[in-house]
Amino acid sequence: MSLCLRTALIGSLSAHLGLSKSRLETLSTLLIGLIHGRTVNLTHIASHCHGSACHASKYRRLQRFFQYVRLDQAVIAAIVVRMLKLSRPKCLALDRTNWKLGRKDINVLVLAIVTRRFRVPLLWSVLSHPGNSNTHQRIALLQRYLALFEPSSIDLLLADREFIGADWMRFLVESRVPFAIRVRQDLVMALTDGSAWSIATLLRTKRARHAIHTLDLLLPDSRLPVRLAAKRLAGGEWLIVVTNSPEPRRALQTYRRRWGIECLFGDAKTRGLNLEDTHLTDPAKIDTLTAVLTLAMTWIYKSATDSMGMKAIARKTHGRRRKSWFRTGFDALRSALINTPDTAAALWSESCPKRLRSP
Repeated sequence: MSLCLRTALIGSLSAHLGLSKSRLETLSTLLIGLIHGRTVNLTHIASHCHGSACHASKYRRLQRFFQYVRLDQAVIAAIVVRMLKLSRPKCLALDRTNWKLGRKDINVLVLAIVTRRFRVPLLWSVLSHPGNSNTHQRIALLQRYLALFEPSSIDLLLADREFIGADWMRFLVESRVPFAIRVRQDLVMALTDGSAWSIATLLRTKRARHAIHTLDLLLPDSRLPVRLAAKRLAGGEWLIVVTNSPEPRRALQTYRRRWGIECLFGDAKTRGLNLEDTHLTDPAKIDTLTAVLTLAMTWIYKSATDSMGMKAIARKTHGRRRKSWFRTGFDALRSALINTPDTAAALWSESCPKRLRSP
């Protein structure tokens, strides 16, 4: 592993994470090995540790890192925002990613930034149970975000049909968090006159495809005002979002960006860093691994920005991009790590903040 790479990573992260030099060296090894080897498996990453120690000793060193080190999510979030210059209002997406290792369920609730170019984790909670998150867990995650950033930093919070509930939406409205959450047709809402109807009944006369229909509604049990925007898709299915935005049509159109978090999970797993290769199952260790993965993805996106500048990625004849922004940065950074480590080191050290302040 190049000395200049280790020096750049250690020097920039030492000001923020409060780790010893030995732990910072291990973290730099994890970041470089994760990207270079395309896996979070510690056996493979151990081969990137410098020194003459045997492979088993290097592997044990990585294990001890996850056993004893906990990275502050607030610091990681601040580094992400500063490195990718995301201080302006941005869309956030809320979703879960889960997998199994033997009989053990690993379930992570993720709040991610999704922009036209970037999709990167910001804050997360490792759940102690399989299946959906509950209202308390969602509120706790958003409260952690609001302790770091103003509500005005959110353009829209996007979430799928799993993330519904009167108490949850009431919290978002009262916290002034703009949101667009997809809902089911059988959800019962109240009209402004107080009468309760299912959404399917309210939309029964709306026939036109591709037209956006809007309604003013009240949250059940609270009478807080929200708006509904719906559009019938080509296959006949309804796309319905509930929002507190004054522009429900725009909220419905922006909802398509929610797919960015699904792409993020693909980038973190089979299309990129192979997160499911890990044999870690302890929630605290998964938390640390997610923080390392977030730093690696931030470096990858910074590489994509450096490679492409203001240019757009070319499209194929069917209209889709030849590569994702993630894949563009991933390929460029892996090449730099092998062929021009000075370039990779400069890319990190020049973009990582020297000191953190409130975004």
